[in-house]
Amino acid sequence: MHTLTLVTIIAEGMRAGEFAYRALLEEIQSGSLPAGTVLGEVEQAERLGVSRTPLREALRRLTADGLVEQLSPRVTVVAAIDADDIRDLFVLRRALEETTARAAAAAPGRAEFGALADRFAEAARSLDDEESRARYYALIARFDEALDAAVGNDYLTAALRTVRTHLVRVRRMAKDKPDRLVASAGEHRLIAEAISSGDGDLAAHATHVHLHNALASILDSLGDAGTHSTTEGKKAGA
Repeated sequence: MHTLTLVTIIAEGMRAGEFAYRALLEEIQSGSLPAGTVLGEVEQAERLGVSRTPLREALRRLTADGLVEQLSPRVTVVAAIDADDIRDLFVLRRALEETTARAAAAAPGRAEFGALADRFAEAARSLDDEESRARYYALIARFDEALDAAVGNDYLTAALRTVRTHLVRVRRMAKDKPDRLVASAGEHRLIAEAISSGDGDLAAHATHVHLHNALASILDSLGDAGTHSTTEGKKAGA
């Protein structure tokens, strides 16, 4: 069930189309709407409490994101994602994030990355419960925001936003492994320290190592679960 509510819509002045998009995006990323789920316009509009026009707008945006696909004029489903898709995603992610790390290290405002490195070091000490993992993912989001702000390249930021949209889904498909999360925190600390010190080569290399390890862990996790392709389907009504 999505966590956005009518109160959220009113508080943020959110349009119905934006609300529907964010609600469905959250449910797809969390796995509440798994691959193959049929997103019927009537059922989804009624479930979300919006009319069919904003619901169609939301589905068009999700289609552009690559998260849903239209099988016919009347049938839209949550898109499947498999190991090959994830590998392709990481090819793009590697190119974008290594470039971003190198550029951030050359940017004038790098002070925040020293503080972020300290926070990653602290996070690595405790990642064995759901609350600490939620804080860790929030810290990663803050790190991403700092990278975007440091680089100040709207085109690069837009490309990264698309990758991150899919990455949230991939992370939640894979199992959370405490040992891997601790290692990931250490890898993020090294990236942040390299950026803070202005060492672009080290920042890019540390990013490369982190992404290599992250991809290997995700693929291993999906293989363990026997879910290289998430093609389970169900019709989402209420």
